[in-house]
Amino acid sequence: MASPVAGEQNPVSSEVIIERDKKKLTDLPAELLEYILCFPVLNHVDILSVSCTCKRLHDVCYGRGKVWGHQFKLRWPRLQKNYRQNESYDWLKEYRTRYIVGLQIRRTVVSISKRFFTEVPCVGQVLGDSFAEIESLGAPEHFCEDELLSILNSDKRKSLTLKYYAKKILYFLRQQNILRSLKVFLEQPAEQQSALEGAVLVDQYCNPLADINLENISAQLEELTDKVRKCLRVANPSHPSQRAAAGDCLVVGDFELQRQVICALNTVLYEQLNYTGNECDFYNPLNSYIHQVLLRRTGIPISLSVLYMTLARKLGVLLEPVNFPNHFLLRWCQKQKRSGDIYDYVYIDTFGKGKQLTAKECEYLIGHQVTADYYSAISTSKVLLRMVGNLLNIGKRGEGNEKSYQLLRDSLDLYLTINPDNVQYLLLQARLYFHLGIWPEKVLDILQHIQALDPSQHGAVGYLVQHTLEHIQHKKHPVLPEAKLRSATEHRDVQYSVGLIMKHKRSGYNCVIYGWDPRCTMSQEWITTMRVHQLSNGANQPFYNVLVQDGTCRYAAQENLEPHSAPLEIAHPEVGRYFSEFSDTHYVANEELQARYPEDMAETLGTVGELYHRLTPVLGNEGLLPTVRHNAGATAP
Repeated sequence: MASPVAGEQNPVSSEVIIERDKKKLTDLPAELLEYILCFPVLNHVDILSVSCTCKRLHDVCYGRGKVWGHQFKLRWPRLQKNYRQNESYDWLKEYRTRYIVGLQIRRTVVSISKRFFTEVPCVGQVLGDSFAEIESLGAPEHFCEDELLSILNSDKRKSLTLKYYAKKILYFLRQQNILRSLKVFLEQPAEQQSALEGAVLVDQYCNPLADINLENISAQLEELTDKVRKCLRVANPSHPSQRAAAGDCLVVGDFELQRQVICALNTVLYEQLNYTGNECDFYNPLNSYIHQVLLRRTGIPISLSVLYMTLARKLGVLLEPVNFPNHFLLRWCQKQKRSGDIYDYVYIDTFGKGKQLTAKECEYLIGHQVTADYYSAISTSKVLLRMVGNLLNIGKRGEGNEKSYQLLRDSLDLYLTINPDNVQYLLLQARLYFHLGIWPEKVLDILQHIQALDPSQHGAVGYLVQHTLEHIQHKKHPVLPEAKLRSATEHRDVQYSVGLIMKHKRSGYNCVIYGWDPRCTMSQEWITTMRVHQLSNGANQPFYNVLVQDGTCRYAAQENLEPHSAPLEIAHPEVGRYFSEFSDTHYVANEELQARYPEDMAETLGTVGELYHRLTPVLGNEGLLPTVRHNAGATAP
C-alpha cells in the first residue's frame, strides 16, 4: 500500500479545511451587517430585496430598527428635528407612514388643478375644499409639510403647476397652525402676554412661507440688548443691568438709572445702528413685520415701539404702549408709582428717534387736541389690533392685485381672531370672499354670525346669502369654457400662441401669453380708458392675456407685442396655474390650458423652432451652429 509522500496533502482533509474556512455573509455579526446595509448607495428597494433573501438578513433589517432608521433619515433629512436622539422609534412604521402620506399629498395636489383651473386668475383664490381634504387625511402635519416642501424644492423649471398648488396648501396649513398658536396666546392672562411674541405671530401669519420664529427674533434682540449694556457700561460701570444675567427679571427703580438706560438705548438704535422711521414708504407692509424691522432697520411707530419697549424691559425699564391717534407712542412714568395724571409721564416717539415729549407736545404730532383717554396705556391685545388694523388699511389701499387681496384676507383673519365679534369687519370679510367668488360655505357661516350679533344688518346679510347660495348652485353645475381652435375661420388673424415669451413694444415689459381672443372682449368703458381707439387696428384685432414680469396680468393688443429676442423666465406668481414647465425658449402649457387651446402647443413649438432653433451654416470647423433669427416682420398685425 503506497504511503503519502512527505509534503503531499490529503485531498479529503483539505476539502474539510476549505469547507470549514468558508464564511458566509450571514455569519457576520448583526452590528456589522447593519453597518453594511446602512451604506448610502442602498435605498429602500434594496433593503426590501435583501430582507427577502433569508431569515437572518430579514431579522437584521427589521430587528433593532437601525437600518430603516437610516433609510428614513437618508430620504427625509428635514424631519430629523422632530425626533429626539435618545428615544426609540418604530422606524419602519415611520417610513411607511411618511411614504403613504407623500403619495396622498401628491394625488391631492395633482387633482387640484383640474378642479380649480380658470382662464382668468381669481385673485386671492382660496382652495378651501382641498385644504379640508388634506386635513381629513389625519396624517401627521410635519409629514404633510415635508412632502409639500419636497415638491417646492424640486427642479426649478419643472412641475410648475404642482408647485403652484403645493405652495397654496403649505401657505394655508402653516396659517392654521399659527392661528391656533395665536388663540392660545390670547387665552393667557393679559399680564403674561408679550407684545413681541404677539408681533411675531402676526408676522408669521402674514409670511407663513418665511423662516420666522420667536427664538430667532429673541436672539437678535438679545444681541441688541448686549450692545446697549456695553454703551451703559461706559456711562455707568456699576449700573444694575451690568450685573443682571440673561433671563433675569430686572427692575430698575431709580429714575436716574432709568434715564441712563433710555439714553443708551437711543444711542445704540438711532446713532450707532441708524434705525429710522420709514417716512418715504410709510404704507409698505414690511414696516409692520418685526423680522423686517430688524433686517431693514426701519419701521412705523407701532413696530418700532414694540422693539423699543421690549429692549427697555430687558434692561429693567417699564414703558407702556399708548394708542395715540395716527401716531403710536410709549409712555414713561416719572413717579415712583403709576399715576393717573397724563402729565406725570414722558411720552417717547420711537418713530422720531426716541424723542421725549410732554402731553401737550404730543398733540403737535397730529395737529389737534385729544382727550386724556388717548394717553392711557393699552393691553397687548389692543396693540395687536392696532398693528393688524394698519395692515388691513394697507390692504384696502391696494391696487386690487394678488398681494393686496392676500394682505386684506390675512389681516381680516387676524383681526377677527383677536376680536371675533366685530360686525364691521365680519361684513367686510364676507363681502371680500363674495367678491372674489371663493369659499361660499364660509361666507354663509360668517353671515349667520353677523345676523346673530346684529339683526339690523339683515338687508346686507340677506342680499349676500341669496347670491352666495346661487354661487354654490353654480359650482355644482359649472359651465366649461369652449375650446379655442386656431384653425377656426374667426381666429385666422391670431398670430401668437400660449406659452410664447413676448415683449411689449411700447411699455417694454416682458411677459408670457396664457390666453387670447380674436377681438378685444373688454367693456366699452375699458376700451375708452385704455385708449384702444388710438391703436392702428383699434379693438378689431387679437388681444392676449399675458402674465407680466412685474406680477401683474394684462390684456395686450397684438400690434403691441413681439416675440422676445432672448426668452427668459417670467417671475409671476400665477405662472404655475397655466404652465407645467419652462423649456428655455417657451412655457409648456399644462393639461388644463391645453384643453382650452388644443392647437396652440404645436403652433408654439413651430414658432420657437422658427425663431430660436433654426440651424444656419457657419464657416469654420464647427460645422452648423444654432443662431437666433430676429424676425422683425413677425409682429405686424
